Amino acid sequence: MTAPATTQTTHLLRLVLSCRRISAQVTCNSSNSIVAIASSTEQEFVKDYIAKLNRFPRSKIYWDSRIASRIGDKIGIRLRETGISTVGIDVQEELSRPIYYRKMLGPFYESVKRTGITINGAEKLIFLG
Repeated sequence: MTAPATTQTTHLLRLVLSCRRISAQVTCNSSNSIVAIASSTEQEFVKDYIAKLNRFPRSKIYWDSRIASRIGDKIGIRLRETGISTVGIDVQEELSRPIYYRKMLGPFYESVKRTGITINGAEKLIFLG
């Protein structure tokens, strides 16, 4: 069993986005190992996914800001369980995302902050909407 990560270790929060899913993972910079992960493909989100899949007219994006916020809550709780209180983000990568994704990611970052996790670099992001 490994010891919980300390707050001095730098951790990086990465988001993987597609039209069908959103996935958040926190990696340790020194070993590139995944410390915590949360995704919209987890069991509790299947009901929402199927509802959007069977809707007519069909939507091109199967997740929204509400799902992103719940993913933020889950990753925040998992980070607190492992003892991590500060993560960093790649600001250039986040600013290069299309605007329709950036609008939906504002609630994600707010929900991570609500759980008590400090996000280094989030103050540089501008969310519209």
